[in-house]
Amino acid sequence: MGLTVMMFTALGLCWGSNFIYMKLAADFTSPAQMTLLRVCCGFVPLVLVAWWRGALKRAQLRLLPHFLVMALLATAFYYFAIAKGTERLPSAVAGVLGGTIALFTTLASLVFLRSQRPSTAMLWGVLLGFAGVVVLIAPWQDGAAPLDKQGVFWMLGAAALFGGSYVYVCRFLAPHGLPALALVTWQMGLALVLLLLVTDTSGMGELLVHPRALAGVTFGLGFLGTGMAFLLYYALLERLGAVASAAATYLTPAVALVIGWANGEVVGPRELAAAGVILLGIALMQQGRDRSKVR
Repeated sequence: MGLTVMMFTALGLCWGSNFIYMKLAADFTSPAQMTLLRVCCGFVPLVLVAWWRGALKRAQLRLLPHFLVMALLATAFYYFAIAKGTERLPSAVAGVLGGTIALFTTLASLVFLRSQRPSTAMLWGVLLGFAGVVVLIAPWQDGAAPLDKQGVFWMLGAAALFGGSYVYVCRFLAPHGLPALALVTWQMGLALVLLLLVTDTSGMGELLVHPRALAGVTFGLGFLGTGMAFLLYYALLERLGAVASAAATYLTPAVALVIGWANGEVVGPRELAAAGVILLGIALMQQGRDRSKVR
């Protein structure tokens, strides 16, 4: 049990700290270059563990078109959108908005998957979660510096895209009984190839003279925050199941808020209230899903 708690905490820290790594590197590299480095460094531990465990099979090549879709939408473009949004927003705010993935995943499931029957608690949870987003954006505020609208759009768009990818997996990949480790390794490797083909790498050497930013984006964001985070998540899946493992997403906004505050960002009552409302919505939504499964 102690090891499980440590893994759970480590996963929350990995996910929640990703936003400050992106923020620190944003001044020295473009979002596309940051995405390339992140995917490259995250792919390394995944492919090594997948090879060691024998998760990759030649027969899986028949699913290559689906892997390409996931690589493009749920990896390459998703990470690029996150980088674009974090570049324009405080890392704490980006972390809170990044925590809405659970809301979009549930919303997409209810709309596109016939097997998902919405309960009253799930619907209220989704509404409450998005109310928290409105509180965070605070469009009614006058005088105070507003959040960058494009940054908010990129973050919510990324969360919606990732949430929609869950539906794609359920429809086209889940029926094949593919191990989760194999899926994420394929999509990460193909995303790396796509990014190598389209990313302008000129000027990336600027990171070499900024070792803190370089270490953050390669080791922190890539190796730990992407590769190792995926491995921790799948290890928790085996130990606890999907519902309990997904609860690690609750830690992401809280960790991002604390790290952002420690880094000098303004974290006031509005940010804290918004994060609390979003997390309450996710918890209510999850409770409704659990009850519907029992029935």
